[in-house]
Amino acid sequence: MPKIKTNRAAAKRFRSTGGGIKRAKAYHSHLLGHKSPKRKRNLRQGKIVDHANLRGIRRLLPKL
Repeated sequence: MPKIKTNRAAAKRFRSTGGGIKRAKAYHSHLLGHKSPKRKRNLRQGKIVDHANLRGIRRLLPKL
C-alpha cells in the first residue's frame, strides 16, 4: 500500500497545537490603508480551526 501524501499547500498554512489545529486569519495581506489599527491588530492573532472544517483539514494533513 502506498504512503499517503501530505498536501504541501495545507502544510504551510496550518500548525498542530495542544488545543487543535492553528490557522491564520484572512484579509491581512493587502489593502490595509482603510482598515482600522484595531482590526489589523486582531488579524495578527491566530485562530483554531472550527470543528466543521476539521475533518477536511485532517484529510489533507495525515500526520496531524
